[in-house]
Amino acid sequence: MNLSYSKEYDDYREELRAFLAANWPLPDSLGDLRERTAEFHRRAAKAGYIFRHIPVKYGGGEQPLDFLQSEIIKEEFRRAGAPREPEVIGINRVIPVLLQWGTEEQKDFFIPRTMSREFLWSQGYSEPNAGSDLAALRTCAELVGDKWIINGQKVWSSNAYKCQYMNALVRTESAPRHLGISYLLIDLHQPGIEIRRIKQITGESEFCEVFFNNAEAPADWVVGGRGNGWAVSRTTLRHERSGFRSVNWLDTILRRIVKLARETIRDGKPAIEEPHLRREIARVQARLYAMRYSTYRDLSMEAAGEPSGDYLLTQKLYLTDTIHLVERLTRDLLADDYLLMSPGEGRDGLKGNAKWIYNSFHSLKIAIAGGSSNIQRNVVGERVLGLPRDNAGVGGREASGMDQ
Repeated sequence: MNLSYSKEYDDYREELRAFLAANWPLPDSLGDLRERTAEFHRRAAKAGYIFRHIPVKYGGGEQPLDFLQSEIIKEEFRRAGAPREPEVIGINRVIPVLLQWGTEEQKDFFIPRTMSREFLWSQGYSEPNAGSDLAALRTCAELVGDKWIINGQKVWSSNAYKCQYMNALVRTESAPRHLGISYLLIDLHQPGIEIRRIKQITGESEFCEVFFNNAEAPADWVVGGRGNGWAVSRTTLRHERSGFRSVNWLDTILRRIVKLARETIRDGKPAIEEPHLRREIARVQARLYAMRYSTYRDLSMEAAGEPSGDYLLTQKLYLTDTIHLVERLTRDLLADDYLLMSPGEGRDGLKGNAKWIYNSFHSLKIAIAGGSSNIQRNVVGERVLGLPRDNAGVGGREASGMDQ
């Protein structure tokens, strides 16, 4: 493991810092915050600092894959307070799938419009009886003439109510489990589709149920070929889980926890003076150091062209446990206020302890985002530790989630 950057990367960091100093923040004369952010993103993409995986002809930065440069960009954008590329499904998941698996017609139609945010995407994977065991999905699509006729239900589809399109896994073949699944693009603005928002504990309703009743999609909107959806979907999951690699943002959370502990008064003294609380804060800090150096190890392996194996699975599990430890610390510090205060209708306008309560509630979803922790523990046990596969499923079917 190499804990230092070479001169080449130090020079790259200095060039990036100079770019950020010259281009962010932009003057108010260029418009409101949204317009200034869009202009900054245009400049950053042209310079090759964002949308690096997307070709220039689609509006991307088109840079060769370099994990160390990507990590430097994350660090310096955060240091400068500059807006990173949007963390949206279309750009981070759909476009990588199209670039790897899509036809030229699919790329030309969907990628530019997704880059411009004309097309917003929601993901249609999970179903009421096919979440962790995704291969059990039942939403089906039948080819009738030049159209797919779609029937079934998806759940936990983020922001489907305000998206135009869905990237979905549907069953198109009679083959068993994952062998009969295809990756299909669906226009959500059509008869035969009903979207219901799900009320969450935070007061928001970003997750949705999506019902298909003879909905339609063009025959050529299957990505990667019929029955090959499982392989295509792994591209999406890989990009989703890669978002858990960087832990720099947890430093900010730790500083805020320490500040809250200093400002919370118990028995006339700051809570941070309590030994057990200091131990818990130290545990969080130790975990952050462990994750940071694990990330350095992974980056060193990637830079050397060595596969990092299932590192992202273990990192995501460790990150989940750390976030839940922070959540327990928050509950301890807020004490009765945690029970008495409502997080309100989402995060906008929240102040003081209400922000902490919102973040605490919001952290609960991390255990299922990017793959549930229970299933990922099985995968780590079987792939990494070499434990025998779990055959306790119905009828002896393997229920470990290894297919994910």
